[in-house]
Amino acid sequence: MQQAAPTPRRLRIESASPTTAVPRPASTARHPSLAPALAPRPSTRTTAPQLPILFSPIHLAFVPLLLLLARVAYVQAKHLLGSSTANNKHMSLVVKWGRERLHFSVPPPDSKLAELRKQIADYTQLPSGSFKLIHAGAVMKDDSAPISAYGIKRGSTIALVGGGEPIKPPSSKASSAHAAKAPRTEESTISQIRSELDKVRATLQPDVDTFLLALTPASAPAHVGPQPAVAVPAPKPASAAAAGTGQPLDLEREHVRLGELLLQSLLRLDAISAEGEWEVARRERKGAVKEVQGLLDRLDGSWRARARS
Repeated sequence: MQQAAPTPRRLRIESASPTTAVPRPASTARHPSLAPALAPRPSTRTTAPQLPILFSPIHLAFVPLLLLLARVAYVQAKHLLGSSTANNKHMSLVVKWGRERLHFSVPPPDSKLAELRKQIADYTQLPSGSFKLIHAGAVMKDDSAPISAYGIKRGSTIALVGGGEPIKPPSSKASSAHAAKAPRTEESTISQIRSELDKVRATLQPDVDTFLLALTPASAPAHVGPQPAVAVPAPKPASAAAAGTGQPLDLEREHVRLGELLLQSLLRLDAISAEGEWEVARRERKGAVKEVQGLLDRLDGSWRARARS
């Protein structure tokens, strides 16, 4: 019997899959330590991180509110600071020295005037005997007296006059010659007081009125009706002459000038001594001092009110 020919086997050829692993190179197989070096390195390119949006339209809407709150806080802080400063000034005493207003702490009531004088002299660098201190129209002469005897307390104002050479008492020769020339009586003392007061009324009082009018020109009441009769005018003071010529008045300089002249008038009135039994002379001097001190208070009060406004 004839045998049938065997069926040829078909070889199945499978194509390599794309996921087939790549064989390791022979060098790597022999040297495993080189595998990390030959491994593919990751990319070093980095992408910039996205920053958050700091200012959005919602944030910008709060900017005016924040500015308003900051302004309110600033105003309140300024008010508190100003009130504390005003309280400190109110708790101290004021020394007027020309254009300066110096603030000193109030010593205890039983402190001697010499202690306050030394404190002022140390601050101003003036010799302690070169100036006078005036309070409430009176010259404080006795340095051994307590300050309570002069009525000095919190908020008091003391005027400092002088500051040049030390004030020397009048020589005995000059005083004896003056006494020999015209012996002092109560009538002559009263005449001297009235002469000083008339000088203030004729020269300084018009200047003070002109100065106060220049400080507040809008508040001066307008005169309605016929003009009153005017007497023969006295020689015009410096400030009145300046106002009449239309020249601008230097208010700060005029304030200092008038204050110094009024203080000098107080010093001259204080130098007029009235004997113990001269009651009329003492009343005349007391009234003159009160009137001159009133002019000085008006002058300084209006100047301070202008500075606060």
